[in-house]
Amino acid sequence: MADYTAIYSVGNSLANYLQHNYPPELQTAFPATFQLVSSAQIAEEDQTNLDKVVSIFLHRITINENCRSATRIQDSPNKQPALFLDLHYLVTYWGTDPRAEQTILAWTMLQLQSAPILDNSILSPSTTWDPTDSVQLIPADLSLEDILRIWDALGPKYRLSVSYIARIIRIDRALVPEPPVIATRFTFQDKVAQ
Repeated sequence: MADYTAIYSVGNSLANYLQHNYPPELQTAFPATFQLVSSAQIAEEDQTNLDKVVSIFLHRITINENCRSATRIQDSPNKQPALFLDLHYLVTYWGTDPRAEQTILAWTMLQLQSAPILDNSILSPSTTWDPTDSVQLIPADLSLEDILRIWDALGPKYRLSVSYIARIIRIDRALVPEPPVIATRFTFQDKVAQ
């Protein structure tokens, strides 16, 4: 359970995790930086800022299908129900060397296949994660039409990409901090039968 900064924290954690685990021998052969990027960065006409970068781009946020109807008991007007989100990412290599592009993306896929859970030791502390929180990364199978629509909307020409879904991100924070409950009082009234 985290606050509204959790979405950024997941993408940033994923970039840091991949950068930290990128093997030195690959870094020597194919230098690359793993970076969380915005749509504005990708849509720029001058892509020199992304040279030899593996971008992690959040292209879609959805409510998790399995938790769509999950709600919390409303015990106070200051509390909101929890949000259960899926984050949809495109992982793309920006460079001109086909060998680097394909090798780096293959390593990224293998790394995420072998360690598909981002737990509290990996999730960045930019939000308040519960000690039991974890995020699962699963490959997303986008159709060719979906991929082309995404790239058409972004502006630059198509780049080889792999897509992943990070799930389930629970956002659940009170709007106003509440004092702890000290006592509960009940009153009973006898009804007189007539």
